Amino acid sequence: MVVGDLTDGPSVRAALRGVDAVFLVWPLLDSAPAGPLVAELAAVSPHVVYLSSTAIDGAARRQSDPIVQVHADMEALLRGAGLRLTVLRSDTLASNTLGWAHQLCAGDVVSGPDMPATAVVDERDVAAAVTAVLLGGPGAFARDTYALTGPALLRRAEQVGLLGAALGRDLRFEAVPAALARARMRADGRPEALVEALAEASLRRPASALVTGDVELLTGRPPGSFARWVRDRLGEFPSPGRTVT
Repeated sequence: MVVGDLTDGPSVRAALRGVDAVFLVWPLLDSAPAGPLVAELAAVSPHVVYLSSTAIDGAARRQSDPIVQVHADMEALLRGAGLRLTVLRSDTLASNTLGWAHQLCAGDVVSGPDMPATAVVDERDVAAAVTAVLLGGPGAFARDTYALTGPALLRRAEQVGLLGAALGRDLRFEAVPAALARARMRADGRPEALVEALAEASLRRPASALVTGDVELLTGRPPGSFARWVRDRLGEFPSPGRTVT
């Protein structure tokens, strides 16, 4: 194990010794600090598997919000460096809903900014696709970009309904205005840049009807449903007479 800083060239160089494949998740809302990372990757030339977003619009000069923009910028940087690159664009991760657990301790309402329906994907399916591509190598699959989605489009209200059915609770989703969502996120202590990025995403991200077969193409099995994910993770949500910490 090597602990370091993705924005620091020597840290990245130490981590890349003896490495021929890299799974890259970029954690910042700005691609500019990725320069040293990309330079070190170009010097070593491993197979890079980058986790991106299905919300990218390849025909747009600017993306809908800062979260999607940084993914588009990172893709451009990595491609521009001439790396052996596979991009896995993920849809909304089912595990994001774990953020509702504390609201469910207080009552039966999940509130937050509403978003267009997306094909929510089980993070285990994303992990399986990443593993398949890393182990298969850059020549094992025909394309250099894949879109990882779940099997069905779901709005947040539908996700809350499926969660309530599994918990045996009459849960409902309550959409709140962006200004109120910002205030709540600030009160939770989230960084200002992240607050603004999430608010912009809720206001500007366009609807999508994207549902693909790429999970099955890469892993050999179809993606799991959100309902199955809920059943498997039920112990992490509060139920009548039990809370989570």
